Amino acid sequence: MKRTRDLSIDRLRGALVMLMVIGDYIAGINWIPDYLKHAPDIGFTIADTVAPAFVFVIGLNYGPSFKHRFSENSALAYRYFTQRYLSLIGIGAIITAGADLADRPTGWGVLESLGVAGLITLTMIRLPTWSRFVIGLAMLGLYQYFLDTAMLENVLTTGHGGFFGAISWSALLVLSTAVADIWRKGMKQYLVCNAALIAVAAYSILIVPVSKNRVSLSYILITLALSSFVFLIVRALAKSQKVGLFVWWGQHALGLYLTHLLVLSLFGLPPITWWYSEAHPLLMLVQIVFILGFMSFVARWLNKRKA
Repeated sequence: MKRTRDLSIDRLRGALVMLMVIGDYIAGINWIPDYLKHAPDIGFTIADTVAPAFVFVIGLNYGPSFKHRFSENSALAYRYFTQRYLSLIGIGAIITAGADLADRPTGWGVLESLGVAGLITLTMIRLPTWSRFVIGLAMLGLYQYFLDTAMLENVLTTGHGGFFGAISWSALLVLSTAVADIWRKGMKQYLVCNAALIAVAAYSILIVPVSKNRVSLSYILITLALSSFVFLIVRALAKSQKVGLFVWWGQHALGLYLTHLLVLSLFGLPPITWWYSEAHPLLMLVQIVFILGFMSFVARWLNKRKA
């Protein structure tokens, strides 16, 4: 039986990919204020919300997707998800190697973190909801302990926290699958869950510095609570099942992510300051419109091919 696709999840994913594309572009513009870029270490900006929100969206579909495949063939289900997340690690490694060859080293990338998180979550996805909440929180606590006592320097010198930081990203994905279970049980339970997440996240700020670079416990809890609340708003405002621009983007997130890396190289690689790093605001606007327009064309083309 074909499962009905929840377009609100696709819309949120599509909006996040758009924000990621814009954020990656403006990160190289020197005059853009810091509060629109990633915080260098301790701190929190709007740019720091996109990656964890994307992990949260993965968590929304992880459980049902695995359950559907498991019901058809348990061995193939595990093989499919293992190959899927190993592929992300592989693609990320290729991108990292390409960046090194272009003399623009990125270190451990976001795809590697997603791949590791997906594999770790796979070992727990059949556990009860409450177990994943407990395990996810325990993972965060242990990660923060070792971060503070031994691993801080290692984490700060690698992108997205490196391999060790992937433990914290994994905790976020595990917790997201548990939150998704609560959402599917009903709106009343989901509202209570959101209130609890906000309370725990607010308390975590008092005991642990917020830092994306450190992938700190407080950063994960804050972004989990924020992502869950934003999804609540998206569900309330966008109940239509009509496919549109955000859905096109959301249904082809990986392809568009790879596309945006190629498109951004047209601006970032040429050693011409006025073309990118010191671009005039009007030129910057034209470039952003071009990037979003071209990628929207690609998204629609992919959508038509899929149909």
